Amino acid sequence: MKKILLLGGSAQQVIAVETAKKLGYYTVLCDYLPDNPGQYVADKFYLESTTDKKTILKIAEKEKVSGILAYASDPAAPTAAYVAEKLGLPGNPYKSVEILCNKDKFRDFLAKNDFYTPKAKGYNSAETALADLDNGYFEYPVIVKPVDSSGSKGVSKINSFDEAQAKITCAMDFSRSKNIIIEEFVEKFGYQIAGDGLSVNGKLVFRCFANDHFNSKCANPFVPVSASFPYNMPGEVHDKIHSEIQRLLTALNMNTSTYNFDIRIDKNYNVYLMEVAPRDGGNYIPDVIRYATGVNLTELAVKTAMGEQVNISQKSTNGYYSYFAVHSLENGILKDIDISDAGKEHIIENHIIVKPGDEIKKFTGANTTLGCLIMKFDSMRQMLDMMDNSGQWINIKLQRKF
Repeated sequence: MKKILLLGGSAQQVIAVETAKKLGYYTVLCDYLPDNPGQYVADKFYLESTTDKKTILKIAEKEKVSGILAYASDPAAPTAAYVAEKLGLPGNPYKSVEILCNKDKFRDFLAKNDFYTPKAKGYNSAETALADLDNGYFEYPVIVKPVDSSGSKGVSKINSFDEAQAKITCAMDFSRSKNIIIEEFVEKFGYQIAGDGLSVNGKLVFRCFANDHFNSKCANPFVPVSASFPYNMPGEVHDKIHSEIQRLLTALNMNTSTYNFDIRIDKNYNVYLMEVAPRDGGNYIPDVIRYATGVNLTELAVKTAMGEQVNISQKSTNGYYSYFAVHSLENGILKDIDISDAGKEHIIENHIIVKPGDEIKKFTGANTTLGCLIMKFDSMRQMLDMMDNSGQWINIKLQRKF
């Protein structure tokens, strides 16, 4: 039986382990968290950090795996590419994956290859970053981000120098390498664009774009609370975005991979590739896409990681689907999650992972999500309205606040 090494066993990553087992593979799982649910599904488990490349390489060699997959994990994607390259397993160039997974390297690559990209600069020192802001190197507002974090953790908007110190410190705290990037803010036209895709032998053969939704009341208003499919722009806009992604993949010599997108367009329909991560999306995005198109990106991710040939072409969406990240605006002890009948009638999968009495945290990133709902709607208008106004149908009640 062929073995696959999977990096990450969170609740949202369990589906990759289950899928690999259904496809007949022996599953070896690595995760640094001792309470991850994936360990109870996998055939074998190692309590190890998925960002420790040398340790993961030793495990891959010991287990004689035929493939490695970092499903829905930015931090683990470079590890998977590193191990695959060292052992001659299916994968993508390690150097290219490193560029995609480090925001400062990615911005630099985009600028050097004539993509639309905001003015940006990376820093390993808060003092240097503050000096540039004080000296007028950037025009406000700017965005500060950890270069190597995921789930929008540590991302802030800086409107003036007075806000800079605290927000730069926050971004530094969320960076494993203590490196940040500051970039000028790109004003979006319409919805920010989310979604996933798949390339085979360097060609983007499938992509499905979505509308990102945010809650301005959240402690971190830059973390999406939902992505709704399909993206509500004309087909020619979808095609233009597709072309820019393809140009990027060609420039990076990417091979076969799934991707998660974070994209903006401006009022002139210029495409800004904010992030193109070489892995499937979190928050059950592949599951939503499966409902919307019939394409199972989780299965394709496993198969391509194992070197299987896949035959897939672009598919149109059929219907209106979204995920919704259940979230709290405050810290406290959960009393109840109250969903109205108007909300319940659209839920097709419920993946809430907390229960009354649990301590919960206010929503600052993907790690503080209380779970996800997969939802189906009757029309684009209904879907956009419910995702933009979630407070009308879901209410997080607390026993007490912290």
